[in-house]
Amino acid sequence: MEYFHYLMDSAKETLFYKVPKQISKYDEKELLAHSLGATLYMPATRRDIADLILNAKYHDLTSLVICLEDAVGDHELAYAEENCIQQLTILYRTIQRRNDLQNLLPLIFIRVRSSKQLIDVFQRLGEAVHLLTGAVFPKFSADNAEEFLQSMDYIRKEKNCLLYGMPILETPDILYKETRIDRLWTLHALLADWKDHILNIRIGAADLCGLFGIRRTMNTTIYDVAILQDFIADVVNIFGRREDGCVISGPVWEYFDSGERILKPQLRQSPFQKGYGEHGLEMRKNLLTKHIDGLIQEVLLDKINGLTGKTVIHPTHLAPVHALHVVTKEEYSDALAITENAGGEMGVLKSHYHNKMNEIKPHYYWAEKILLKSHIYGVFHEGYTYIDILNEPAYV
Repeated sequence: MEYFHYLMDSAKETLFYKVPKQISKYDEKELLAHSLGATLYMPATRRDIADLILNAKYHDLTSLVICLEDAVGDHELAYAEENCIQQLTILYRTIQRRNDLQNLLPLIFIRVRSSKQLIDVFQRLGEAVHLLTGAVFPKFSADNAEEFLQSMDYIRKEKNCLLYGMPILETPDILYKETRIDRLWTLHALLADWKDHILNIRIGAADLCGLFGIRRTMNTTIYDVAILQDFIADVVNIFGRREDGCVISGPVWEYFDSGERILKPQLRQSPFQKGYGEHGLEMRKNLLTKHIDGLIQEVLLDKINGLTGKTVIHPTHLAPVHALHVVTKEEYSDALAITENAGGEMGVLKSHYHNKMNEIKPHYYWAEKILLKSHIYGVFHEGYTYIDILNEPAYV
């Protein structure tokens, strides 16, 4: 897959100083882990999964989770499993006949209910299992972690295929204050032994908020929910350290368009400050829905708090999340300056933009991540922002 592949070449030339590169599940794990972008969840009961992928119904789709867990009722589980297998088999057979369709494939995962279901469904997929990038482990805890991880390893070896796991942190023991830190460190130790096979760590915000009967509105972000802000800080503190190299994904945004639209002013003040790039957003009288405006605020806060990518439940969420992950020319310039001057001759240098100092050692890890993301999402030309991408028509 390739971000913004649907834009005309002339639009890419106008928007991008550096265009995004093609990504596949066989790329180096660190690159792949940062590449999921907006991960779209859909229930395994949908009968058009193969069709929407083959016909590029959602041209922004780059990663997909077919859900056999909470999105499927208990009484429709057997049908959901059969349909999931059938849809992936159709997709696999079509790709075998038409190899040119390979580049249409998003990164595909299945969210299973248990380790037993993982083995059962993945075995029943036959050769179609090779379409998958991995599995999502819901309600991941010390009680089931080893079973999930060993089941995935069993399938990986039996099918001789590359598969990654993505645990979701969403159980009471890791939210409640009296057990949280101990349980998070227990999971950290468990995952350390499997780090080559873990792609992302995901946060189950809906389940966690549900423990307290809390639900954010479309006008608030998850960071306005104090108990979740506190939880996310602890997850980043424990799993997001440089030596671990874990990628933590932003929690789900659950609101989508109801048809009500609002007119934004010519110049919109960001939640941080005016300026270049993502921190000063020229809207040019764009029409935005309230749910997208809230999503934008939350993605900006995800990024500033060290999260990459986002779980989404509606195709209208894909483009804004992806556009917000494009690296600005200022970020790219600073990152290059830091990495190119890391030989020890100097400790600090003034930004090319004359608006900040770049300290080589403190900012080096940040710079590495920016350069990695520049390969995946591209780099804007000077003066362009995510709004310019959202204004461009798709050419597919």
